[in-house]
Amino acid sequence: MARRVGDTFRYLPLLAVLTLWPAFAHSAEPKTEAELRNFVVQDCGSCHGLTFKGGLGPPLRPADIEPLSVEAIEAIIREGVPGTAMPPWKALLTDDEIAWISKQLKSGALL
Repeated sequence: MARRVGDTFRYLPLLAVLTLWPAFAHSAEPKTEAELRNFVVQDCGSCHGLTFKGGLGPPLRPADIEPLSVEAIEAIIREGVPGTAMPPWKALLTDDEIAWISKQLKSGALL
């Protein structure tokens, strides 16, 4: 059976995730605030915009998330949002790290 050119590249994203997963895997050592800030800018910013004004994901500026409690933001980060591009981060972040990120987003400290 002949292979199409697209068949070869179809699995590249999966291969990239499987290859890079150990580098991002949940570590026994907590991340520093600088590492968490970088994580939020790089990982969250890739969907929510580097200035959190929105993109693929909704905006995350304090005025935009004002109706949400810190606990609700934590739950979204931890569990993701089914049916959207928002993944669960519980495998990569501790509860304390998720709480820190949530509080920083809510206060606008990461802008």
